[in-house]
Amino acid sequence: MAAPAANPFDQLGLADLRRRQSLKWRAYPPDVLPLWVAEMDTTPAAPVRAALQTALDLGDTGYPWGAGYVEAYVGYAAARWGWRPDVEQVALVADVMTGVSEVLELVLGRDGAVVVLPPVYPPFYAFAGRSGRTLVHAPLGADGRMDLAALERAFAEATAGGRPAAVLLSNPHNPTGTVHTPAELQAVAELADRTGVRVVVDEIHAPLTHADAATFTPYLSVPGSERGFVVFSASKAWNLAGLKAALVVAGAGAVADLARIPEVVSHGASGLGVLAHTVALTSGQDWLEEHLTALAVQRDLLGTLLADRLPDVGYRPPAATYLAWLDCRALGLDEEPAAFFLDRARVALSAGPDFGAEGSGFVRLNFATATTVLTEAVERMASALAVRTR
Repeated sequence: MAAPAANPFDQLGLADLRRRQSLKWRAYPPDVLPLWVAEMDTTPAAPVRAALQTALDLGDTGYPWGAGYVEAYVGYAAARWGWRPDVEQVALVADVMTGVSEVLELVLGRDGAVVVLPPVYPPFYAFAGRSGRTLVHAPLGADGRMDLAALERAFAEATAGGRPAAVLLSNPHNPTGTVHTPAELQAVAELADRTGVRVVVDEIHAPLTHADAATFTPYLSVPGSERGFVVFSASKAWNLAGLKAALVVAGAGAVADLARIPEVVSHGASGLGVLAHTVALTSGQDWLEEHLTALAVQRDLLGTLLADRLPDVGYRPPAATYLAWLDCRALGLDEEPAAFFLDRARVALSAGPDFGAEGSGFVRLNFATATTVLTEAVERMASALAVRTR
């Protein structure tokens, strides 16, 4: 994929980024380069900024009305993925993990078991395991893909004794950037139907699928998925994490379940968030394409930098997202790599064990940042290792 004429990640310098008040830039001291939490170092799409400014000028900062967001998502899904849910299948929630929590409450109550596929997004553990629910692990295979045999064993364990169970998928998968294939998703649907397990899928990274690496398939578009749920937000792809708004989408056979979700759940979304996400889905496609092109450049740059300066670090370029899952086990460190690189290199990365025991020896790196920042971060990491081995 060719580089854009002007890389949007190079439009803000480090001094500008350090003025930000977001978690990414405030959680660590100023000498640390933060490549951890999933925020992009760019500015929102011009139509989004204009819509927010108009709303502020009008004093339009009241409670959210989600109908436009729902319709925007339906139209986007149809245009982008060739799949169109009915608006009656979609409900507004505050954010993706709130949506996950509410769906699990609908289908399991405060009991049952939840299957997760580690290494996986850390909040999955906290939200799925609330109220004493049992967590059952079905680790990804060595290739970073779903291990269907492990999943079948996990489903059997989760449903033992007639216990209600659900499986929580990440598609595209965070932290590996794997995009599940239609065949894999259909296999999950068939296994879930056979065992009575309900399927809940976090598709927040779906618009960030790299066209040169994979094609995204919505879970609810595959045969047999009718009793499943998807949770979606425009926040990750359009860099709107601080503007809370998300959607729960029910399969055709789960609409009655969705109807039981308390109306008050929709109150947690931000009115400005709903507006921003709606405009992103309807008018932010050019911005997204520009950033996907730039992310492919940053992804490949990271590969080049690692090969040159950190050749012992394993790196499989992600098929989606702007997150790299780096295998540091060959470095022979006496401590977890994220702790080492924070202390010795002043680079903040996400610690692998936070994603499950399978993440020991790994780190997650966010490459949606300026070329100079990414380059300096890898150089710092390499220099810290060089000093250690002297």
